[in-house]
Amino acid sequence: MNTDRLSKTIAAALNAQMTKEAQASQIYLSYAAWAESQGFGGVANFLFRHAQEERNHMMKILEYILKRGAKVQVTAIPAPPENPTSIKICFEKIFEHEVDNTNAVYKLVKMSLTEEDWATWNFMQWFVKEQVEEETLAMNLLDKLKITDSEKLNGNALYVLDRDLETTPDEVTSAQEVTADNP
Repeated sequence: MNTDRLSKTIAAALNAQMTKEAQASQIYLSYAAWAESQGFGGVANFLFRHAQEERNHMMKILEYILKRGAKVQVTAIPAPPENPTSIKICFEKIFEHEVDNTNAVYKLVKMSLTEEDWATWNFMQWFVKEQVEEETLAMNLLDKLKITDSEKLNGNALYVLDRDLETTPDEVTSAQEVTADNP
């Protein structure tokens, strides 16, 4: 008896997204190691935490595939891109990567809608919300650099930014949680 509850196309897309999340973890890990080697311990700490978060996303997808009776395909993870050459470029690359990941999530949501796979559509809503948070967090980092005039970052501004990121929460307030009393 076949207990596989995912179509071949949905299973393949979920497996591809699982690999994409694993690659995201490797990118954050690589950038964190780079930041640490440049003396930015706070930035590195922030990026190491996000590497683990991306691995957790990979595991969510892996577990979902298994719980729906489909086969998990663990494949090679593409190597991370070259290390950034500055903190500004690091955060720009992170934002670009998160936008790319958002597009992949949306593609999976659309596919599950088209196939009327409501369980997968529902499962993917968590990732839609998560990607809004990830993009917002990356945009906030870029905004911090704008405030400090990142083209001319001096030692003091970099030091403060590094210290801030060491304790910056990994989550942002979602738009759904905002009220007039709690903007």
